[in-house]
Amino acid sequence: MNIANRLFAQKDYDFRQNFLSLVKQNYGAAFEPIDFTVNPAAAAQHINKWVADQTRDKIQDLIPANALNKLTRLVLANALYLKAPWTDPFPDKATQPEPFHVRGGAPLDVPMMRKTDRFGYAKREGFTAVSLPYVGGDLQFLVLMPDDVNGLRTLESNLTADVLAKCTRLETQDVDLHLPKFKLEPPTIALAENLQALGMKSAFNIPQGSANFDKMAPRKPNDYLYISNVFHKTFIAVDEKGTEAAAATAVVMMRATAIARPKPPPIEVKVDRPFIYAIQHVPSGVCLFLGRVTNPH
Repeated sequence: MNIANRLFAQKDYDFRQNFLSLVKQNYGAAFEPIDFTVNPAAAAQHINKWVADQTRDKIQDLIPANALNKLTRLVLANALYLKAPWTDPFPDKATQPEPFHVRGGAPLDVPMMRKTDRFGYAKREGFTAVSLPYVGGDLQFLVLMPDDVNGLRTLESNLTADVLAKCTRLETQDVDLHLPKFKLEPPTIALAENLQALGMKSAFNIPQGSANFDKMAPRKPNDYLYISNVFHKTFIAVDEKGTEAAAATAVVMMRATAIARPKPPPIEVKVDRPFIYAIQHVPSGVCLFLGRVTNPH
């Protein structure tokens, strides 16, 4: 896992030293002077190349064309890259076409991985939770599947930080899991309108003159900082080897026992409808990624 932060700031602009020291100390963010006034398009290309390098070329063109201009003074960039193999991979030969209710509609065949193993499992009101560990045990992949084929919106509306945190401590059970392979590469999302709708307005200078980032750079009547936009882009691929494909080898040793009682059959979980996924840091409960899959294709 690689987390990188960087500040691309207009050279010679009067940023406060305390602000620069703070982000370097707490976020490991390097401060890189850049000149937006001469060629904003070249500045955007430079920032996009840095993001691509930090994400092994999985995130390309984060900043859209014409998103920066000669009035741009600062771009804060954050990149997160994860390549994690399952503790025990899915067998390639077990992957077969199985029906999936794409966007909650009629079922279509998609490549479905299958494995019976000890997974975290819980049946909750309205949904089923299954967690799959990555090598090392500190990270896990979580699936939240609604009981209703069209229940994704209801599940999302009831999702809380507490629900997600409790899913880092699911009791392990024998589960026959059917999980679709998927790769998601959505385009860049501009979040300004969404954030403003959530109530974050003064940071975007709404109403005019309300933005106040004086602790970053001195605020003058005719020269002050405000947020113009926030761009977000993701990439995730889940397959038999793990998340963002990687090979893994596991040696399993069993202890000899006396005659065992018959084990109950594994619980079958078919992830055959739109679902929520999360990649969680188990010790802290923090979600590194959180999203939905409505169409594995």
